[in-house]
Amino acid sequence: MPNVANLFRLLSEFIVLLLGALLIVVAISRPVGVPASPLALVILGIALIYWGARVWFRPGAEGNRLHAWVRGGSLLLVGICVVAIRWLPLRDESLLLGCAGAALVLRGLVGGIVFAWQK
Repeated sequence: MPNVANLFRLLSEFIVLLLGALLIVVAISRPVGVPASPLALVILGIALIYWGARVWFRPGAEGNRLHAWVRGGSLLLVGICVVAIRWLPLRDESLLLGCAGAALVLRGLVGGIVFAWQK
């Protein structure tokens, strides 16, 4: 029988999947513009890259290593996409937002599969 911590982890992966789907829908449905404060976007991207690298390189339990690689890799990809939005032309912003959403959807799917496979 699953305990509360395992159910919370599965729920968090589902929420990440929904967030990625929302980013994809926003990227497809309407044009995305440059934010009012581009410095905040760069800081957010750098924070995501740092967070992803920290999760990816931090040694963890042997059973959770694959899950940590999936989490860290997705955060690195999303951080790179967010930082790239600031410097790429306006026509590529929706594409980068969609790529960030796709990375989060894949993280949610793979994270859920890895979680179910380990049980």
